[in-house]
Amino acid sequence: MITATLLMAVEGAAVPQAAAQNAVTLDTIVVSGGAESAVGPDETIVAVRTASGSKTDTPIVDLSASVSVITEEDLARRNVKTLDQALGYTSGVTTDLYGSDDRYDFYQIRGFYQSGNGSYRDGLPMRVQGYTGARLEPYGMQRIEVLKGSTSTLYGLNAPGGLVNSITKRPTEEKFGEVYTTAGDGHVEAGTDFGGPIDDAGVWSYRFTAKAQDGDNVADHTQDDRIYVAPALTWSPTDATSLTILADYYKRDGNASHGIPLGSGIDPNTFLGEPDFDKTNTVEKNIGWLFSHDFGSGLQFRQTARYTDLEMALESVYGANVNPAVDRSAYSVDGDAQRFGIDNQLEFDRRFNRFRSRTLVGLDYTHTATDEVRRYGTASGIDVYNPVYCGTGCITLGAPSGWSGEQNATGVYLQEELTLDERWILTLGGRYDHVEAADSTYGDSQENAFTKRAGLTFKATDEVSLYANYSESFEPVSGYTASILSRAPEPQTGTQYEAGIKYRPEGMNALFTLAAFDLTQDNVSYLVSPGVYDQLGQVRVRGIELEAKMALSERLNLNAAYTYLNAEIAKDSSNAGNRPYLTPEHSASLWMDYTIPGQGTFGDLMFGAGVRYIGSRFADNGNTYKLDATTVVDAMVNYRVTEDVSLAVNATNLFDEQYVNYYSSFDNTAFYGDRRTVMATLKYTW
Repeated sequence: MITATLLMAVEGAAVPQAAAQNAVTLDTIVVSGGAESAVGPDETIVAVRTASGSKTDTPIVDLSASVSVITEEDLARRNVKTLDQALGYTSGVTTDLYGSDDRYDFYQIRGFYQSGNGSYRDGLPMRVQGYTGARLEPYGMQRIEVLKGSTSTLYGLNAPGGLVNSITKRPTEEKFGEVYTTAGDGHVEAGTDFGGPIDDAGVWSYRFTAKAQDGDNVADHTQDDRIYVAPALTWSPTDATSLTILADYYKRDGNASHGIPLGSGIDPNTFLGEPDFDKTNTVEKNIGWLFSHDFGSGLQFRQTARYTDLEMALESVYGANVNPAVDRSAYSVDGDAQRFGIDNQLEFDRRFNRFRSRTLVGLDYTHTATDEVRRYGTASGIDVYNPVYCGTGCITLGAPSGWSGEQNATGVYLQEELTLDERWILTLGGRYDHVEAADSTYGDSQENAFTKRAGLTFKATDEVSLYANYSESFEPVSGYTASILSRAPEPQTGTQYEAGIKYRPEGMNALFTLAAFDLTQDNVSYLVSPGVYDQLGQVRVRGIELEAKMALSERLNLNAAYTYLNAEIAKDSSNAGNRPYLTPEHSASLWMDYTIPGQGTFGDLMFGAGVRYIGSRFADNGNTYKLDATTVVDAMVNYRVTEDVSLAVNATNLFDEQYVNYYSSFDNTAFYGDRRTVMATLKYTW
């Protein structure tokens, strides 16, 4: 903050007495600077800085890694309701992997499945063991960041594709607020988000975010009901010290997976489970904090912690056959999971001569414990052409079987960022992980790993940077996957080589990135038959990503992305040379919106449209069933009724494209992508 005081005299000049008596004392003028933040919120769709790429506040163009940021402004314009939708216009990311299976947030980064270990919130992992996991609420986030490539040197246990780090909404220095209501076909929703300083000095500030939703997932007998409440409080006694408490309660009632027999010709919206039985219901409670203290002289300490309690009730009837005499399959899972994560960081920033050194030392610990009661069985067959549901009375489940898994992971990491002449930035990092696991199937185990990272950025100009990096990944197999492996699990290890160019032009709010990469992972686990996983020898992915984010003016925004993936199962006794399943060779997206300024009694009118293309891919590692390429169109229109009131209409899959996203050869079931939804939102802001 800059304070300017206007004086009536210049130092050293004589002021006549009469003039002095008649002088008017002006109020102090306070000018607020618009400094960019590494965690948001951002004013446009273009982010400048990030903390995910190096765990330090760094301009994106300085990083020797690829990071994509979906800002809060972007989430709001597209009326994002799920993580799939949030990531849909991001290069290197494949979303909605299993179509109408909406139990979890399924996604790949650079061809590697990342849902289990790759989801982070405020820099802390949300790892899933067994079935017990929950989906993210985008309305509670002020940013969603995608760090691509091997990340184990900073974050520990993860696949080489990358991670998604969601930034929770936090208290702000300025007072603000909004309330909204959304309505659509089978969907009603209302929410609010407000906050600001509590006292005049700004020592205390708060934020409160909440939403309630009664909705469905378009198909018959599905639901997507939510209650989300998230209070936040910040205490900043000085400019050097800050403590933020973040809490939330999230109840979500959803459905299990549902599909139709391939080739049956029936409407994909037909529900072939049991409405009285099928569900995926979760209750998630979080409490945590963000603490930072600046000791001065370039030394800072930061600590992030969160405790999570999660309950899940999952019941499903699936696998309907065109022959109604064939039984369907059924299962139920009651799960409880507790997580605790804490990350301690000490950063020392100093300059000497032509060099700047930024050293980061960290110690983190995560604990995950899951207990589940599982039951498997059958349900009577159903006539897929004229379904008549039989209720819970036709479902026969076997005896309950208990499963429990616990994982304690401790990591110590060191990173050095050395800058020469503000042009050359060398990043070196190393991390040691110690993981202790207890599994009711395989017993106790321990794994240790040391992973390395090296990166170099050359700022050819103030606008253009070139970079290259080498990094490693480490990911033990645990939880549900370990419990149903055909043999004792082995750690999954990987490497990455990457080079790229970033361009942030002066005079334009835009960021252009190009990355080429070569990723390899050994001992990759894949489903090979119902309820059985195995570990492949090696998977290799080479590819190119291009991305452009442009806020060309207050009227025009554009977001474009393209990804090419040359993916191959490099070593495997039966599938060597094949393409890993659900990995497209080509994918692309383009979103653009334009605002027509209001005149007189008419307010601003914004139009937006987007197209998403996913190339053909295979539904299995044997490459026996090929999924067709898909093109989906989204659109929006937003009319600003007054300065504080707006009315928006958003449509996803505008032309109601019907396409198969996944096919299970085990039970001949096709899972279709999300169908058309149209929603209208009335919002009041202050």
